[in-house]
Amino acid sequence: MADEIYRSPSSTAPSLATSNFADEGLFGEGGFGKVYLGFLRDINCSIAVKRITPNSQQWVKEYLSEVTTIAMLRHRNLVQLIGWCHDNKEFLIVYDFLPNKSLDFHLHREPCFLTWDKRYKIAMGLASALFYLKEECDQYLSFNAKLGDFGLARLIDHGQESQTTTVMLGTDGYIAPECLVTYKATKESDIYSFGIVALEIAFGKKAFAVIERNGKRFKTKLVEWVWELCRKESLLHTADPQLHGNHEMKPMERLLLVGLACAYPSYFDRPSIPQVVDILSFKAPEMPVSTYIAAPQDNIVTSSASFSFHTGASSRSQTQSSSIASSIHSLKG
Repeated sequence: MADEIYRSPSSTAPSLATSNFADEGLFGEGGFGKVYLGFLRDINCSIAVKRITPNSQQWVKEYLSEVTTIAMLRHRNLVQLIGWCHDNKEFLIVYDFLPNKSLDFHLHREPCFLTWDKRYKIAMGLASALFYLKEECDQYLSFNAKLGDFGLARLIDHGQESQTTTVMLGTDGYIAPECLVTYKATKESDIYSFGIVALEIAFGKKAFAVIERNGKRFKTKLVEWVWELCRKESLLHTADPQLHGNHEMKPMERLLLVGLACAYPSYFDRPSIPQVVDILSFKAPEMPVSTYIAAPQDNIVTSSASFSFHTGASSRSQTQSSSIASSIHSLKG
């Protein structure tokens, strides 16, 4: 990885590095564009080049400010930005190439070789990265997708609660429901995205999962399927079958409950990232205690319930009214 941020005055270098964006070099595709594998000889570095096509002049201004901010970030759980370039209406972002590929690749391949210990470590790493962005950075970045699939982050100051955008960018399935209505990115919308990834790690299913019911297969949102499991009181018995039952029950309980709480449709009912870190790291003396009645339907509150987070470090307790449903109605320590 390069020690300094690489900046090319034109797209020539990344283009050559990727053999002019040849199809055989296509590495992935997301809500922000296509990603190509390449190699920069002048810095002796394998790279991942994200190729983006802007759709407005305002978008260009946001791109420039955002890549500048991303360049200042340094964290072991964040993909390292190497550089960027733009010319002839072509916008490229160059990242350090991760030879081990993405979480998405390893989690959804068959067979999946991610053990439970590795999965839990990954969840903790993602939570750590979010904590860094939210609590330790001078400026706050709001991500609308998985941390490993940055896209273009929405730049938000600590003192600013939300930012409005005319175009909602991000990977479908990870965008918080309020963003689709208000076009406002908030810290809570990042928590939602983390919750979806947490559920993916536990269940081994994509954000849009293919479910079999009564002999028929259909596609649904992962979080909606999880709520259905809650109503059937079978949540804790439906972990990823590729784990073959080789997982610890209490860490699984924590990851599932945190995932559900983070992916709750009402943004003001989601936990904070310090609470998430405390629970997953077992620093909290107790699990969140939930007494849920009915699952949320179309983001409308249909019944009330109590949901409390207990964090050992700060002894903070937050009681929230929500419409969350779960068969996990008594999960303590």
